[in-house]
Amino acid sequence: MSAHNFSIEFFPPKTAEGTEKLRVTRAKLAELKPKYFSVTFGAGGTTQQGTLDTVVDIRREGYDAAPHLSCVGGTRDSIRDILQQYKAHDIRRLVALRGDLPSGYGAAGEFRYASELVEFIRAETGDWFHIEVAAYPEVHPQARSPQDDLQNFIRKMKAGANAAITQYFYNADAYFQFVELAQKAGIASPIVAGVMPITNHTQLVRFSEMCGAEVPRWIRLKLASYGDDTASIKAFGLDVVTQLCERLLAGGAPGLHFYSLNQAVATTAIWQRLV
Repeated sequence: MSAHNFSIEFFPPKTAEGTEKLRVTRAKLAELKPKYFSVTFGAGGTTQQGTLDTVVDIRREGYDAAPHLSCVGGTRDSIRDILQQYKAHDIRRLVALRGDLPSGYGAAGEFRYASELVEFIRAETGDWFHIEVAAYPEVHPQARSPQDDLQNFIRKMKAGANAAITQYFYNADAYFQFVELAQKAGIASPIVAGVMPITNHTQLVRFSEMCGAEVPRWIRLKLASYGDDTASIKAFGLDVVTQLCERLLAGGAPGLHFYSLNQAVATTAIWQRLV
């Protein structure tokens, strides 16, 4: 599996206790030898400092780290400042996103699209950063049409992105179809599959509604049937997601990006089954 582009995502902890817990989680996940850890970025830049602090922590521990950079609410000056800070800490990877507009937020800032952000990063920093962007096999929830969404993705790649990470999904066909369409449009860069372990039914439904990921009916019904039986939910989730990962890798996915939610157990269990 080490030949694949395997990575793990965290969100910045909001408390000292959360920071300590994440260090413990990270130590466990580091044993899997991922290529890098990525760290998300809060809406409207609310956790920008948290992202930087977490990334610096990861670098200090000797691992590669990729901060998410969102252009929502960002100005050229503020983004330039963040890029300089990351360069100063020898960060060589970035995940460049448009980001979601928080409710009550007026203007989107000086960058409307992730493609504009990618162009700006390249203009400012040349080839310093390895840039990943987001891809949506099941179509971005705000896209006007699947065709529009694909065109938007192609624009991001042509603006200078090196690779892409998908939103999570449970329908492998959606991923393979998206990759095929991107390749037909001339995109040869890796499109890594985003993977969300299933450990909690209500949380999964909530997240999926927010980000436009479809939880297939058979999975939803099965999870609902277990009620509060967390052991059965976790065992079923482990089987479903491991089988999905096996199918993705067998079908040519260049790697897997695990949305860990700052937990180690589920990602580790899936990974160990795949090795």
